[in-house]
Amino acid sequence: MDERLQVYESKMKKTYEHLESDYAGIRAGRANPHVLDKIKVNYYGTPTPIQQVGNITIPEARLIQIAPWEKSLIKDIEKAILASDIGINPSNDGNSIRLVFPELTEERRKELVKEVRKKGEEGKVAIRNIRRDGNEAFKKLSKGEVSEDEARQLEESLQKMTDKFIKDVDKLVEDKSKDILTV
Repeated sequence: MDERLQVYESKMKKTYEHLESDYAGIRAGRANPHVLDKIKVNYYGTPTPIQQVGNITIPEARLIQIAPWEKSLIKDIEKAILASDIGINPSNDGNSIRLVFPELTEERRKELVKEVRKKGEEGKVAIRNIRRDGNEAFKKLSKGEVSEDEARQLEESLQKMTDKFIKDVDKLVEDKSKDILTV
C-alpha cells in the first residue's frame, strides 16, 4: 500500500478503535468489567485505574465484584464509582465491593441504542473528514508532484478504504444495538 494512504488508514483505524472502546463502556444489562475502564481511584495521591488496585470478577451475569488488594482502598473505590457516570451504587461487605446491574427497562434500552447510533454516526463523520483531508492533499499533489491519473488512483483507493471502514462501523453499531436489545 502507498505510504501516502497509510497515514489516512491509520487515522481511520484509530477512529474505529476509539468507537469500539466507547461501546465497551456502554452497559447492556449484563455485568461488563469495561464499564470500570475510565474510573480512577485515588491511590496514594495518584489517580489509578480500578483494575490496578484490585481483582475484578463477574460471579453472576449481573454482578461485578471488586476485591481490592488493600482493604483501606474500599472507601476510595466506592467514592470513585459514585463520582463516575455508570449509575450504579456500590455496596461492600468489608472485604470487597459489589456492583449489581439492574435489568434495563425497554425505554432505557431504546435510549442506549439511540446513543450507540449517534456515536456510530459521529465515527462515520470523523472517517469521512479524514477522507476529505486525504482528497485535498492528493489534489495538491496532482498540481506538480504526481500525475493527475496517479492522484485519481490515490483518491479511489482512499474512497475504497473509507467505504470499508464505514461498513465496519455500521456492523459495530448493529452488533452493539442487538446486544443492548437482547433481553
